[in-house]
Amino acid sequence: METLLVLFGGQSSEHDISCMSVQTVLRAIDPEKYNTVLVGITKQGHWLYVEDASLIRENAWEKGTVSAVLSPDAKEHALYLMQDGALIRKIQIDIAFPVLHGLYGEDGTVQGIFELMRIPYVGPGVLSCAVSMDKLYTKTIVEAAGIRQAKYVGIFRRELADMDKAVEKVEEALEYPVFVKPSSAGSSKGVTKASDREALKKALLEAGRHDFKILVEETIVGRELECAVYSSKDEVLVSGVGEIVAGAEFYDFDAKYNSSESRTETCPVLPAGVEEEIQRDAKAVFEAVDAYGLSRVDFFLDDKGVVFNEINSIPGFTAISMYPMLFQQKGIPVQKLVQMLIDSAGERIERTLY
Repeated sequence: METLLVLFGGQSSEHDISCMSVQTVLRAIDPEKYNTVLVGITKQGHWLYVEDASLIRENAWEKGTVSAVLSPDAKEHALYLMQDGALIRKIQIDIAFPVLHGLYGEDGTVQGIFELMRIPYVGPGVLSCAVSMDKLYTKTIVEAAGIRQAKYVGIFRRELADMDKAVEKVEEALEYPVFVKPSSAGSSKGVTKASDREALKKALLEAGRHDFKILVEETIVGRELECAVYSSKDEVLVSGVGEIVAGAEFYDFDAKYNSSESRTETCPVLPAGVEEEIQRDAKAVFEAVDAYGLSRVDFFLDDKGVVFNEINSIPGFTAISMYPMLFQQKGIPVQKLVQMLIDSAGERIERTLY
């Protein structure tokens, strides 16, 4: 029986979402096939061994006393469990499944550890995770791929020291209202809509709290659509298209996770040809950022057509997450989907010539 390391939590603003996602993933893992080893990462970055998955529900796992340390030694493939500074157990890891969202988990950092260890892992690699997490770099890649997207301006946090000049930079390129986003935050954390100069200043400061790079985009008025992508070494499988109906002016963090008015639809009625176009673009973006395993690609549909929004390299697996719902609609239940993802991780051995 193979030992499967599952990581969750993390230091990002999406810590709590990861704690919800991992519970879905754990329920889907076949206990007859894998010895699952669970490690949670606190918001402060402390890695803890979690012996009982039921502790996740009430966040009781954070009171654990057994630290977990991954060795980067490629000959060991080892997870060390430590208590009071003493080694109490060494576990050999065969496969890793990072159920981590946002910085220090979805941005290539954890994936780099797995690469050093030379163990297969679920999801895209270091490069893909890094550029997908950084919205500004994603914009550059998608622009080169010739896919329509919103007009944008990049602002560095250091530019906010001269706020008037930063605002002028935006106003020269874009018209109000604009959306202001941290370049590398997820789950719509720090995202603000600004309709005038004063609102833009506040939005830039808010985004700057979450990241040192800020993305300012033109407002696209349209429907919010999403498409799930899975890949193995032999195929790229694209789901149907789902729609987000926000219970607020736009789909920010509260609208996404706290509003009873927000909902997802896995079979929206779309104009002729739109679903096929989104599926083509989703696959094109997935391949352009060198993704592997899984990603969710988000779009808008306005009066001019399809507009790329962003790609998520480790999408959520919560009860309201679109990625598993879209493949469920395609006839792939979450248990089968999770197994497919683990299988694709095993095929990474061939892909990266371990």
